[in-house]
Parts: sequence; structure tokens; C-alpha cells
Amino acid sequence: MSNNAARHHRVRLNPGPLPGLIGYRLRLAQQSVFRDFAASVPGLSPGRIGMLLLIEANPGVTQSRLAHAVERDRSTMVGVLDQLEAKGLIERRKGDDRRTNGLWLTRAGRGLVVRAKRGIAIHERRVASRLSAAERVKLLELLARIAA
Repeated sequence: MSNNAARHHRVRLNPGPLPGLIGYRLRLAQQSVFRDFAASVPGLSPGRIGMLLLIEANPGVTQSRLAHAVERDRSTMVGVLDQLEAKGLIERRKGDDRRTNGLWLTRAGRGLVVRAKRGIAIHERRVASRLSAAERVKLLELLARIAA
């Protein structure tokens, strides 16, 4: 790369109106948080870990209730659950009415969740380290209001 080309790549672009857009700021924050999450909790995405945490907190939850909780359509959920089952992290058991399957963590799934929680705690401290405790609470409140 020539000196001109190298200098050209270092010059910051004028961001225009982007810094004033909530969606833009949320996306940059999400990318930063996800990069740190991947370093802190390797092996599974935040979404997959979130599902495992929900299954842990709600043993026997049905696929459709889990899909609703994570705002995914049921057909997408089946593929994700198939992957988690293939990795030996969850198991499907027949539900009470025989038409539904309940979801349960396997021993390996429970072990992964225990390890993931330790990594998540470190990750959360690192991500929130630039915020006071009150700012962290306020940020969570504001994000919940935006998501509602």
C-alpha cells in the first residue's frame, strides 16, 4: 500500500447524521458487546446462550413458548434446537399433552451454562465498567423502554 493509500485509510469519514441516530449507536454498541462476549464466552453466540439460560430457568419449557420468548418463528427455532440437541446440550422430552416437547438441559448443557455464567459475569463487568451503577440501571431501563 502506498503512503497516499495508507493515509487515505486513516482519514476519518464525516459521519453525517449517524451519531445522532439511536439505531446507529445501538448497532455500534451491539457490535462491541458481541465482540467482547465472543472473547468471554467462546463457542456459542449470545442468542444460543440466552436460550440455554431460559431453558435452565424454565425446565420443560415448550419449543413454542421458547420461540415466543426469544421472538423467533417456530420454524427457525426448530433448526436452532436441532443444533443444540446435536451438540448434546439439550434434550427434548414428550410433554404432558403428547403433542408438545419439553426442553431440558443435558448434563453437558448444565456444565456449559455454569461455565458460561462465569464468563458472562466477567463480560458484563467489563462492558459496564465505563458506567456507574446508576447509569447501568438507567441504560437497562431505557433499552427496555425502546424494546417495548
